[in-house]
Amino acid sequence: MNVHPPTRRAFLAGTGGLVTAPLAAPIAESLTGAAAEARAAALPARPNFVLILSDDLGWSEVGCYGQKLIRTPNIDRLAAQGLRFTNAYSGAPLCAPSRATLLTGLHSGHATVRENPEGGQQHSLTSADVTFGSLLKLVGYRTACIGKWGFGPEVPHQASHPNARGFGEFFGFIDHQHAHQYWPQYLWHNGTTVTLNRTRYAPALFLEHAKRFIRRSAASGEPFLLYYPNTLPHSPSEVPGDAGIYRNRPWTRANRRHAAQVTLLDTQVGELVRTLREAGVADSTVLIFTADNGPHREKGVDPELFDSNGPLRADKRDVYEGGIRIPMIVWSPSQLGRGRVIDEPVAFWDMLPTLADLAGVPVPAHLDGRSMRGLLTGGVHEGHDYLFWNRPRKAQALRRGDWKAVRFHPGIAGAGPRGRFELYNLGSDLGEQHDLAAERPDLVAELNALMDASVGPDPRLPYGMHVSGGTTAVAGRPHEVVVHLRNGSGEAWTGLRFRIQGPSGWRISGGDADASLAPGESVEVAFVVVPPPRGPFSGRSSAPSPGPSSGPASGPSSDTAPLLATAVFRAGGRRVRFQARRTLTVRPGQKV
Repeated sequence: MNVHPPTRRAFLAGTGGLVTAPLAAPIAESLTGAAAEARAAALPARPNFVLILSDDLGWSEVGCYGQKLIRTPNIDRLAAQGLRFTNAYSGAPLCAPSRATLLTGLHSGHATVRENPEGGQQHSLTSADVTFGSLLKLVGYRTACIGKWGFGPEVPHQASHPNARGFGEFFGFIDHQHAHQYWPQYLWHNGTTVTLNRTRYAPALFLEHAKRFIRRSAASGEPFLLYYPNTLPHSPSEVPGDAGIYRNRPWTRANRRHAAQVTLLDTQVGELVRTLREAGVADSTVLIFTADNGPHREKGVDPELFDSNGPLRADKRDVYEGGIRIPMIVWSPSQLGRGRVIDEPVAFWDMLPTLADLAGVPVPAHLDGRSMRGLLTGGVHEGHDYLFWNRPRKAQALRRGDWKAVRFHPGIAGAGPRGRFELYNLGSDLGEQHDLAAERPDLVAELNALMDASVGPDPRLPYGMHVSGGTTAVAGRPHEVVVHLRNGSGEAWTGLRFRIQGPSGWRISGGDADASLAPGESVEVAFVVVPPPRGPFSGRSSAPSPGPSSGPASGPSSDTAPLLATAVFRAGGRRVRFQARRTLTVRPGQKV
């Protein structure tokens, strides 16, 4: 499949607020030979990340993957200047389980969330779910999730909330069903709701918040992760105003507005890249564009009209290629390659180990994913033995090499009481039209057993760092806090050193610990902190402010003070610095 660079820098002349933002100045021509290798080696040790996740966007719904009717010049330009994956896969053929695999590095046979709510209770992540946000936050990244989270419940201060799962900033939809509204009554900002009274278009607000986060992060000088799970172009097909340049097309209203949604998504991609350039951080940023599953055919949208999947079979909800193969583009001005096409199969569960690897975080052990660093930089890459998808009580799929197996639960998709097993060779039959199961019973038995072995409990080790202890201290009196560190990676952490920083005037002691931590081991390190006997107690901290206190609200006779705990160690030949924050409410001591 060839890359088709765009020929236009801007194209929308319609109404409805659809205005294309070009990617600003093009990056330099690609380098070759030793110069290219030097360029690749210059990829920042701690790059910024912008991960744009579209919702229900088909593999062939953007121009660089063959789309002819819908215009996507900004996304096409990313592909022309970066890397385009032809065998990238989502985590599932529908929303919640796909996002769970993306965030946690586990496929849907092991992830906490393995299916959509489908009218039942909203599924949740748990305190055991370490996300790529959790990992990057540990090493000092500013982290944000702006858009559709997709895991309930709609309650603050609980384990499945994005703030609890590694994202310091959250704005958008928490609940899966709530995210079906483009003109919502309210949206969440961290732990509170923002009333909108159905007067604002949610994707426009997402873009405003995302650009603001990029600017603030760039100004701080700290590395950042922006996870941008937009709701475009999920149904219903709603855009501000009319359908822009598609308003006069001889299509149904739903199809015209669906096309406008995809182009609006493209416009937002251009706006985000423009913001990175204007903030001066484009060269130190890796941007990833992808989709959570195949295209939908809901509320009148016809994917056949747009040839949304090209040669692929089926669409959203199916484990055939059309439901799980998705566009994926990786772009960075400092990255090796220009217009390079990568055919190596990769999947959503590769995202967490990739981001952790690039950010210098020890990769958690027992993940299903593998780092794509080698693919991005032109280095060595260890591919997958196989890829697996699981829809409990419905269907499963497995790809090993060119062989693709599909297994249906009894009674599902026309399967009989014993279910049905299908086998395809994607090398010669990309559209999955010729079932070879009857011709290869040996391979059927082998892949059938591999599917059975791929479903099981979460295999990960506990991983992370946090600070415990009471949330209220008394001025002039000792107060104990404990730093907890868990090595959930596959390598030893050596040369451990712990420290707590507090406001000026505080006395801090303690911190003895073992010098190393083997995989699976944990350690608790106690510190004693003593606020000064007289307020104000926050003083001027050497640690950045951790934000709102999670403890009781301070009254007029109290003050709040930030503490920053750090653990420094070596892992895999690299120096690693973890950090965790805690805010104390300090009350005056009794007068003598």
